[in-house]
Amino acid sequence: MRLIETEADLAEGAAHLAAVCPVWARALPEIGPLPLRRRRDGFEAIASAIVGQQISTAAAASIWDRMTVAGLLTPEAIAAAGEDDLRAAGLSRPKARYLKGIAAAGLDWAALRDLRDDQAIAALVALPGVGLWTAEIYLKFALGRADVLAAGDLALQEAARLMYGLQDRPGPAALREMAEPWRPWRAVAARGLWAYYRLAKGREGIR
Repeated sequence: MRLIETEADLAEGAAHLAAVCPVWARALPEIGPLPLRRRRDGFEAIASAIVGQQISTAAAASIWDRMTVAGLLTPEAIAAAGEDDLRAAGLSRPKARYLKGIAAAGLDWAALRDLRDDQAIAALVALPGVGLWTAEIYLKFALGRADVLAAGDLALQEAARLMYGLQDRPGPAALREMAEPWRPWRAVAARGLWAYYRLAKGREGIR
């Protein structure tokens, strides 16, 4: 199982991308060094991904800051918090309900480290409010999995359209097809596409 743990891993993945695709070979020097984007695994990482669902990165960062100040980053704190506390931190009612459900689920977060990608994703999507995108973001940033793409991410789709000069934004299935040559470093490609999105749009596509 390949993991992304250091800048050297990113460099190895980027070299693979440049070798298999002239578009990447041209784009990577323009993009510059790719961010590692690793975070500690566990409840806090999945909570961060839940907060980032379907809102701008700026809005997600603001909510996360308020949750941090309020001490709402552990399952115990979420379980003890009332609805008004969670709403005051900026959480919508559905996201507050998801976090309470995840806090109550008692998932063995450490056990995910030893599971295959598909097994870890299956365990995560069984949690309240966790779909494929959220699970894949967790695998990429919290577990460091090297070959997870998150093809449903709109910023990745738009970056692929711009970088490859496509007329239409590729949907998840089309982006997955495009990404086949990028294996086993699709998570490096995702970091590169998010960086390209920031370069092209002047704003972040992922928090």
